[in-house]
Amino acid sequence: MGAVISRLWFMLFPSKEYKIVVVGLDNAGKTTTLYKLHLGEVVVTHPTVGSNVEELVYKNIRFEVWDLGGQERLRASWATYYRGTNSVVVVVDSTDRARIAIIKDELFKLLQHEDLEHAVLLVFANKQDLKEAMTPAEISDALSLHSIKNHDWHIQACCALTGEGLYDGLGWIAQRVTGSS
Repeated sequence: MGAVISRLWFMLFPSKEYKIVVVGLDNAGKTTTLYKLHLGEVVVTHPTVGSNVEELVYKNIRFEVWDLGGQERLRASWATYYRGTNSVVVVVDSTDRARIAIIKDELFKLLQHEDLEHAVLLVFANKQDLKEAMTPAEISDALSLHSIKNHDWHIQACCALTGEGLYDGLGWIAQRVTGSS
């Protein structure tokens, strides 16, 4: 019954769909983040080869969310998914100090892509539940986020396993892409 009402609601009051591309290094928690938002639960994941795509509905806003594989050999293909993207979500493993410079390089590469010229940027500082995690301020400094002038950006502490911080980040995206405050 709820599904019928939901479909009727969207037929009467259609919502615009926005595209989100989720990137990050392998084992950062991208797929766990996607499915925690989509299903509300943690699912057993395997390294993503290629992409996963799901539709999320948040406050009558539809998001088409593309979770892209983060292994080194797959990063070159990220750009093929950028067309029509409204927001980029970079998931950072807050405990992975050894590879923070790599994700910084990848971030600045993607921000230069013409298809992302108007996209907003959300950085999820994931795995904040672990004691060795870098703080969002440390990650912000390591990624030089304050040097980004051509994109609205936000860093959000989160834990994909518990869901803490995920909807705060999605809410920030929703405000930016719809132009509401």
